[in-house]
Amino acid sequence: MDRLSSMSTFVRAVDLGSFAAAAEESGLSPTMVGKHVRYLETRLGVRLLSRTTRRQSLTEFGRTYYDRCRAILEEVAAAEALATDHLNMPSGTLRVTMPALLGRVCVAPLLLELARRHPTLRLDMSMDDRIVDTAAEGYDLSVRTGGAEARQGLKTSPLGNHRMVVCASPHYLDRAGTPQTLMDLPEHEVVMYARRGWAHAWLFLDRDGRTVEVSLPSRVRLNDLSAVMDAAVAGAGLAWIPVWLAKPHLDSGTLVEVLRHQPSFLFDNHAVWPEARHLPLRVKLAIDMLAAELPARLNPA
Repeated sequence: MDRLSSMSTFVRAVDLGSFAAAAEESGLSPTMVGKHVRYLETRLGVRLLSRTTRRQSLTEFGRTYYDRCRAILEEVAAAEALATDHLNMPSGTLRVTMPALLGRVCVAPLLLELARRHPTLRLDMSMDDRIVDTAAEGYDLSVRTGGAEARQGLKTSPLGNHRMVVCASPHYLDRAGTPQTLMDLPEHEVVMYARRGWAHAWLFLDRDGRTVEVSLPSRVRLNDLSAVMDAAVAGAGLAWIPVWLAKPHLDSGTLVEVLRHQPSFLFDNHAVWPEARHLPLRVKLAIDMLAAELPARLNPA
């Protein structure tokens, strides 16, 4: 077997926690992943992983070997990137993780355009609302909403912010009236975005720029922002959603923004990527494109 391929497969199996996960990502069978690891163990004459029917864990030597393998693979990738970057041709697979709905609506179209411009570039996009460990899970780049992922070994760059809007259907407002101040909100039906790990309060800014939290009772709770918007369009009540999501309905009149005089809360967005001695051209181009074009998509005119 090719030693570098086996080292790469071993690292992915450790990062992802199982042979099955590494196999799914790489397109190999779990059996072949196991053969790569056993090849290394036979060559080295020492066990790298302790395996049971339920879990696998690194041996003491396996941990040291894993760290060295990661360093070697990073150097190999950097050396190969130098050649393609010299030709000004981004190549290889750009692995990007992003929030599901933001990714589908705002980020993915830009990256697809990047891939169209550069036929030698491959894309692997993951849309997931969980907080992903960018480096450990092998991503070149993460797009995140909220606070930047401040950790040693990671670099971050701002990608603009987006404002939140309170909106409802004309039918609902005709029936229930239009709120004029934050004090009016508890008198209304609201459609709440609610999922594990998410604070359910609606956020606003006061005149001094300080955050104001408004906690509201709700009969309708959904863990999908697109479903929240659909419920608001159907007349279920007020919804607090990103302007980039609401924009088509605001333009068509199926949703109406209320409390327009109230300063909107702004969510920051960031690019996050593993610090490296040489940043591959494909990653640099993606960061530059997102920094230049994403802010306008986040706050459409």
